[in-house]
Amino acid sequence: MTEIGIEPQEIPLAPERETGFSKPLLRTEGEPPRRYGAPVFGATALLLLVAGLGAGGWRHYQAEREVAATAQQARSMAPEVRVATVRASDSKMRVTLPATTAAFEAANIFARTSGYIDKRYVDIGDHVKAGTLLAEIVAPEIDHQIAEARATLAQSQGTLHQTQASRELAEVTNARDSNLVKQGWLTAQQGDNDRLTLRAQQAAEGAAQSNIAAQEAQIRVLEQQKAYQRVVAPFDGVITQRAIDNGSLVQSGSTFMFTLMHANVIRTQVFVPQDEAFGVEPGVQAVVRVPEMPDRAFSGKVTRIATALQPGSRTLLTEIDVPNPDGALQPGTYCTVELFIPRRTPSMIVPADAVVFDENGLHVAVVRDGRVDLRKISIARDFGTEVEVHDGVQPGDQVILSPMLNLAEDSRVTVRKPQTS
Repeated sequence: MTEIGIEPQEIPLAPERETGFSKPLLRTEGEPPRRYGAPVFGATALLLLVAGLGAGGWRHYQAEREVAATAQQARSMAPEVRVATVRASDSKMRVTLPATTAAFEAANIFARTSGYIDKRYVDIGDHVKAGTLLAEIVAPEIDHQIAEARATLAQSQGTLHQTQASRELAEVTNARDSNLVKQGWLTAQQGDNDRLTLRAQQAAEGAAQSNIAAQEAQIRVLEQQKAYQRVVAPFDGVITQRAIDNGSLVQSGSTFMFTLMHANVIRTQVFVPQDEAFGVEPGVQAVVRVPEMPDRAFSGKVTRIATALQPGSRTLLTEIDVPNPDGALQPGTYCTVELFIPRRTPSMIVPADAVVFDENGLHVAVVRDGRVDLRKISIARDFGTEVEVHDGVQPGDQVILSPMLNLAEDSRVTVRKPQTS
């Protein structure tokens, strides 16, 4: 086979573009075409990646700087807070307690003798004086018993006279016979009879005297029962209840007749809690108020106190006497009693907005030299907008009102100046 030689020949390319090359691009037949776009794209992507990483790193650096600056600013910044000044409690604490009025004196009058009501002289609402006749009871059998007792007394007195005569005779006989016995004219037996007879007569005289004393006492009992037929008022007051009328049958000691109350002075009993009871004593000022009389206050004083607290309620029974000359206060009225009790233990008043309750318990934030001092407190009484505390703060301390939750110990704060109008 003869080889046919093929001479290489130029293949025309596309018309020359303005690519910046001065010579036309030539390639031989069978040579693959050259591609210049991939290296350029890779270089561009690498440059973009490096630029993105650089920009991200710069932004991260800037963010860290801003966070650090903010933290430093927060550490150095002193937030502005509102404060209130702690004040000492008053020397007297006012305690308001519910109570019920009662008459200074009150008596339920019962019949002391049996019989029928002959006449009733008073009714409900009548004002009476001590000794005023309220009612009369008729009991004829008492008169008969008195007459019988007096007759028996007369019999006993006659027996006494007879016994006294016998005793005198026995004395004379014994005195005469005793000398004859000594001289031997009478026997010793006769002497003993005379002596013992005298002693028997003396004993009989004593018995007769005792019988007379018993009869006299019986007569006094019957006369007292007769006196009880006149029912009188034991003290000045007002008849508040009546349970009998003319002709009513009454039994001694069991029939209720009247209720008499002395209301010129009103007595009120209250039970003072333990935390206020240690300052209560006779003479403490009190004011009684009735809801139905809002424009009037009745002044009084503590007159009596119990010496021991009630075991169940830990309260002290206290009585207040209130003058009531015009009778405006009526017994049995619901009222409130204000006691002005001297304070025995010092305490402070703190605004309720300053108290914080969290996992550390109750505390307040006190500002000292521009820094926060957290102090634990114990509340004695809650008045709503204010609380009374016994420890933790002192009068004059400035406590932060509505403190922030993130307020820490020893953090710096700035006290807000009060606004002036």
